[in-house]
Amino acid sequence: MLSSWLMPVWAGPGAHGPNGEHLDGPTTSNATADAAPHFEAQTELFEVVGRLQGGELSLLIDRFETNEPVRQATVEVASGNAKAQARFHADLGDYAVDDAALLTLLSQPGEHALVITVTAGEDSDLLDAVLQVGARPLESAHDDHGDRTWPLWVRWLIWTALGLAVAALAAVWIRKPGKGEPA
Repeated sequence: MLSSWLMPVWAGPGAHGPNGEHLDGPTTSNATADAAPHFEAQTELFEVVGRLQGGELSLLIDRFETNEPVRQATVEVASGNAKAQARFHADLGDYAVDDAALLTLLSQPGEHALVITVTAGEDSDLLDAVLQVGARPLESAHDDHGDRTWPLWVRWLIWTALGLAVAALAAVWIRKPGKGEPA
């Protein structure tokens, strides 16, 4: 029989979400996921999700009605006087803009109005978006490897091992013979 003081040890991992966040505390966003500037845009034909990180502007494009990925389209991104063609990455299924002039403009802090032109077969559309870039430079947002969160299975393994160790110590302590008792 486990003592009531052991119960918090066994319930400890259940008090955390899948990313280790405390579920009973104030909600916070995942700083790593939100560190890179990003945007979303949609029309009746297409929807685009973009992220500025790793020395490129990465775009995922789907058909709005079916959520089917758009592959091998012609994609152009414009902001202010700068514009560039996006290359399709068949291995990742995304489009990437790595034009130095456009990336330099987009990496500056502030709001950047974007016009994304997508031509896929007979369908063509313009999507408007706003990329909000904070005071943090593009390179530091990509190179910030300070958050070394362990995978969920490793954290569960650690919690389980700690729980078993505490239970074993408690069992030894409970079974320890007192004064005058046979050993």
